[in-house]
Amino acid sequence: MQRRTTNSNVMNVEIPPQHQDVQPGIEAQLDPQPIVIRSSYKGANKLKDKVALITGGDSGIGRAVAVHFAREGADVAISYTPREETDAQKTKALVEAEGRKCLLLPGDIRKEGYCSYIVDETVKQLGKLNLLINNAAIQLQHETLEEETDEDLLATYETNIYSFFRVTKAAVPHLSKGDAIINTTSVTAYQGRADLLEYSSTKGAIMTFTRALSSNLITKGIRVNAVAPGPIWTPLNPASVSAEEVAEFGKDVPMKRPGQPAEVAPAYVFLASQDASYITGQVLHPNGGTIVNA
Repeated sequence: MQRRTTNSNVMNVEIPPQHQDVQPGIEAQLDPQPIVIRSSYKGANKLKDKVALITGGDSGIGRAVAVHFAREGADVAISYTPREETDAQKTKALVEAEGRKCLLLPGDIRKEGYCSYIVDETVKQLGKLNLLINNAAIQLQHETLEEETDEDLLATYETNIYSFFRVTKAAVPHLSKGDAIINTTSVTAYQGRADLLEYSSTKGAIMTFTRALSSNLITKGIRVNAVAPGPIWTPLNPASVSAEEVAEFGKDVPMKRPGQPAEVAPAYVFLASQDASYITGQVLHPNGGTIVNA
C-alpha cells in the first residue's frame, strides 16, 4: 500500500515571516508546510481497529495524531470549523491513504449540542469509540490585561476547556475498560505567558482537569493523560502573533527551533496504546528541552 507522507526527516526548517488574520489558522497557507509524519515511522498495529475522535483534527497536532493513529490501525473522526474544510479534506486523504476511515464532523465546538453530536455521530458511523483526543484550541494575543474583552475570554474558554468537559461527558458512556482520553495542554500551563493570559490559563485548567478526571474514571478502567507541547509549527501560531514573531518562533527553547507535529504525535500514540497501560493522570512534555515542574 502506498502511503502519502513527507520524505523529509529534517525537522529544523527555516520559517519566514507570515501572518493569518483569522483563527483558527489554515494549514494549507503555511510556509513551509508542517511535517505531519516521518516517512520512517513504522506502524505496529498498536491501535488496531480502534476508533478515535479528535477535536481540532483537521490540521497541526490534530492532523498528525490522526495520521499516526491511522498508521497504527485506527479509524478516526475529526471535528473542525467549516472554514477549515480544505484542511480537513487533506487530513481525510492522508488517513485514507493509510487504509483507514476518516469521518469529517464540521461545526462549532463552542456549542454544547455540537459536542454531543460529534460523539453520537462517531459511534453511529464508525461503530464505537475507544479513544478521545481533546485537542481543539484557539490562542488570542493581548499585550495587556486591559486589552482583553469578555468576547475573547468566552471564546477562548468555551473552545479550550468547556469543550473538553462537554465532549468528555458525552463520550464516557461509550468508553470501556482499556480505553483512553488524551488532552492537549501546553508548556504555558506551567510557565504562563504574559501576552497569552487567556490561553495559558485554559491550558492550566486542562492540566488540572486531566489529573482530576483520571481519578474520577480510574474505577472504570479508562486512562486519562495529557500532552503539553512546546512551540510546535502549526496554523495556530501565525494566526496568533505578528509575522515578525513567527520568524523567531521556537528559537528561545534549548533546542533553538520549533518542533514539528511529527515530533509530538507519537506521544499520543504511546498514551493511547497498551504500552501506557500503567499510566494515568500524567503529562508528557515534547517541548524542545524546556524544564518544567511536571
